[in-house]
Amino acid sequence: MTVPRVRRATLDECAGIEGAVVVIDVLRSFTTSAVAFARGASHIFAVDSLDAAWRAASRHPGALMIGAFPGGAPIPEFDLPNSPARVDAVDVAGRMIVLLTAGGARGLIAARRASFVVAASLVCADATVHHLRALGVPEVTLVVTGMYVDRDGDEDIACADLLEARLLGGDPAVDAYAARVRNSDFGRRFAAGSDPSLPVADLDLCAVADRFAFAMPVRRVESGDEVEILRADVERRPGMAAFAR
Repeated sequence: MTVPRVRRATLDECAGIEGAVVVIDVLRSFTTSAVAFARGASHIFAVDSLDAAWRAASRHPGALMIGAFPGGAPIPEFDLPNSPARVDAVDVAGRMIVLLTAGGARGLIAARRASFVVAASLVCADATVHHLRALGVPEVTLVVTGMYVDRDGDEDIACADLLEARLLGGDPAVDAYAARVRNSDFGRRFAAGSDPSLPVADLDLCAVADRFAFAMPVRRVESGDEVEILRADVERRPGMAAFAR
């Protein structure tokens, strides 16, 4: 088993990172993406601005527009907010999705110098490690996107800690990492139930490790202002959580 060197970076450092990069957004971009894939979405295209979102929509007629402003407020013109619970409640089977978020999607676009990019969250942590091991990369940079002036980002740091522990050969119990998602600054805002754009149901979907047996590698497309998030299935390990209604 290849044991890579593991580095850390923030969203603002994405543009300068080379090699293999894992962009982490637990609450909620890459949990929303994972739920969409689990429910049968065919393609997910990530963008980092409203203008880029509308250009992507013109290139992908019929795409479902999903996104949120910084802080989590929904974008009024879009079909759905950046909410895994809302995505889980509608029929996305066979649908293309355009995803715009201030954290995860922005990080994917910014990591232009990276050789490999993977979108990650707690729900696909084990599959992400499996995918990186299969690539045999010598070094991995874990990008935490959730740190802002009013947020500690510990939901993403917890995911990064779990990924790093597993990449280095460990097999830690996952409950403590899920608890950190719930107890992070942003997690507590969902738990409070006082902001309709931050529903508790989202937190319940995000704060579960290894729910899905697929990773989400990313490929750049010719337009240059979007990337495609892909689904890469891996073998489900015994004990991985199931996802069912």
